[in-house]
Amino acid sequence: MKIKIIKLYYLLTIVLFASLTSCGGLKTLSGSSKPDKNLEATQLIQMHEATAPKFNTLAARLQVKYQTPKESKSITVSLRMEKDKKIWIKASILGVTIAKVLITPNKVQYYETISNTYFDGDFRLLSNWIGTDLDFKQAQNLLLGQAIFDLKQPYDIAIFENKYKLEPKQQLDNFVFSILFNPANFKVNYENLSQPKDKRMLTVFYEPYTKIGDSFYPSKIKITSTEEEQETNIFLTYKKIDVNAPVGFPFTIPNGYEEIHLN
Repeated sequence: MKIKIIKLYYLLTIVLFASLTSCGGLKTLSGSSKPDKNLEATQLIQMHEATAPKFNTLAARLQVKYQTPKESKSITVSLRMEKDKKIWIKASILGVTIAKVLITPNKVQYYETISNTYFDGDFRLLSNWIGTDLDFKQAQNLLLGQAIFDLKQPYDIAIFENKYKLEPKQQLDNFVFSILFNPANFKVNYENLSQPKDKRMLTVFYEPYTKIGDSFYPSKIKITSTEEEQETNIFLTYKKIDVNAPVGFPFTIPNGYEEIHLN
């Protein structure tokens, strides 16, 4: 398992860390609830799982900024989803499409116009990008601010910085992770995955959240990836979303593009 800093930064960003907002301007909720010291880990997990948003389709637009010590770039992203079935993303710069992605439960497809390359295969691509095994459900959870780690194993619960903190009772030797939950809405506030032996770390901050109906959605996300002391930051700001509107998922790999193969 490896956390990788992906050169195709816009694909990493829009596939792995896109999420949702409300229609029109955002109305965010920071939450002021204090954590319950008597809450058990199993109760917290049940409450978190109950926060999974309920919708059929959505269409969103967001701004993505990519930043390293040497460069800073910004792109516009369109996101469409059919829950449990499809995730479609289009990335643009100055109105020009630079990449499209289509994810279904059985397949990952994308093409990008700068290098004229495409991929048409399984979830090993996303797994390589994030540094751990990933399937459609986990990718969807990541988009919705839900935990991507297995919550069925035994966990320890603690209060940390006025948040609930979950850590596995038994961490793997070189795969250490933890999750912080917001006590106001039981959504993920922070996820951290580290590989100490390889000097790699991936951190995702979800905050603040906005409420649509009975569900909470992230409105801003910061992703920090560190490998061998090289840090990459990705900032996502969401502009607009339409929930349960009719949407299409146009995707055709252009002729003449070179296929990318995984070893």
